[in-house]
Amino acid sequence: MNLPEQEQWKKAAAEAAAKLVDNGMVVGLGTGSTTAFLVCALGRRVAKENLRIVGIPTSERTAEHARTLNIPLTTFAEHRHIDLTIDGADEIEPRTLGLIKGHGGALLREKIVAAASSRMIVIGDETKIVERLGVRESVPVEVVSFGWQVTLRRLEKLGASAILRSGSDKKTFVTDGGNYIIDCKFDGITNAKELAHHLDHIVGAIENGLFLGLASQAIVGGRDGVKILQRASDS
Repeated sequence: MNLPEQEQWKKAAAEAAAKLVDNGMVVGLGTGSTTAFLVCALGRRVAKENLRIVGIPTSERTAEHARTLNIPLTTFAEHRHIDLTIDGADEIEPRTLGLIKGHGGALLREKIVAAASSRMIVIGDETKIVERLGVRESVPVEVVSFGWQVTLRRLEKLGASAILRSGSDKKTFVTDGGNYIIDCKFDGITNAKELAHHLDHIVGAIENGLFLGLASQAIVGGRDGVKILQRASDS
């Protein structure tokens, strides 16, 4: 079965990243369509190369996928430190490797895993590259369900067009942690660090989808093959 072009780009990036995983690693396994290709690639390496790793998944969906491929999983109770996390993104700013993540609904666990890692690699296709974060995508903010209406109002005061996320069933989307997500659209983000600081201090908000200073490398698939981007040293 031939994949659509964009899916081919995602697969190429994911398979390039899977080659960087070594025996003995604790690997953070991201969530989303691109990291699904990564999990498949790692599953093949486990089966064919006897690759010895353990994974910490960022969602129940990823955990179930890894189990079907016999990728051993672990928890933070057993491993407090992750050697390498590989995850996708909704937007990637190429110079800083600042990211917007969370449109797959797993941003809280994704950020916990990324922050516990010695190294984070982001994978994606060239459509995820943006000149400035927030140009196309909203910033997801995970919030507690109690008083979400008040939290939404506070987010609007930051200049966001804020909407409570609904699932495909039209009901309020609930994360694996039992929380809600409010998607906040800004008219481009002029200072991501400042915005993240303000979001971090919103009462009722648990975590936001601005991933800054976490990814050190991006592997991006596109029309011209796979490209590797490094975070600028001053970022």
